[in-house]
Amino acid sequence: MLHIGGSTSLNREKPRVRCSSDVMEFSLVHPVFKAFMCGSLSGTCSTLLFQPLDLVKTRLQTVQNNVQPGSGRVGMVTVFLTVVRTEKLLGLWKGVSPSFVRCIPGVGIYFSTYYGVKQRFFSDRAPCPVEAVLLGAGARCVAGVCMLPVTVIKTRFESGRYNYSGVVGALRSVCRTEGPRALYSGLTATLLRDAPFSGIYVMFYSQAKNTLPHEISESAYAPLANFSCGVGAGVFASLLTQPADVVKTHMQVNPHRFRRSADALAYVYTEHGLTGFFRGAVPRCLRRTMMAAMAWTVYEQLMARMGLKS
Repeated sequence: MLHIGGSTSLNREKPRVRCSSDVMEFSLVHPVFKAFMCGSLSGTCSTLLFQPLDLVKTRLQTVQNNVQPGSGRVGMVTVFLTVVRTEKLLGLWKGVSPSFVRCIPGVGIYFSTYYGVKQRFFSDRAPCPVEAVLLGAGARCVAGVCMLPVTVIKTRFESGRYNYSGVVGALRSVCRTEGPRALYSGLTATLLRDAPFSGIYVMFYSQAKNTLPHEISESAYAPLANFSCGVGAGVFASLLTQPADVVKTHMQVNPHRFRRSADALAYVYTEHGLTGFFRGAVPRCLRRTMMAAMAWTVYEQLMARMGLKS
């Protein structure tokens, strides 16, 4: 009996040794790669939830200017109901495949770049507002340039004007018919949209978090508080960068018509006036705000669980 009891005890100890080994192996993973994994997971969750808002925003921005006078203004609800009626409920998730291909590595690249630069230059102190702007904008530029070809394909999927079979097929089709350069259409407008958005977002988000009482930031309500800070920062950043988003969308949907940002800029102003630069502002503001707030909240919670300072 003693022999049997001893054998059982030894058998129970083996899994603990193996588990400890797994923890040690994971602890050897580079922190930047951990930040990439956290960012990718947060991007997956937020992309799946808020894809319908991105599709509605794209449709609003590319709606043809052939509505008869007095027929009413095409709005967010109208576009939403039209998509559901003509393309069924799943039509709201058209473009989700390229969104995943873009956001999963793209958000990972953004957060790993952000984390790497922050640890390199601001490991011993919090960045000031100007430094926070540069930190967020720089990380977004790196991710934006890397993922722009997929962003172009995603925008075309959402516009409903292209019948691509898939992401890979779309990339091949664009390269064959328009040349590789078309995959980088709207680069300037994209950077003028994304870099200021991320810079402004990081600045307001970090400053808002720093004003939180210590009792809240260290309590169980910390995720909710961080999410609220993200929502406020996202609304402000989205509204300021909305005109650049409209220009970017027109250039990527019609690259043969708009060769430069100035061409799309002049077209929007001529056809729709100043209000044209804020078409799709409501769904974009909702999506970007909620997506960024969720991504940062999930990212920071995962980083905290890994014992890393975000």
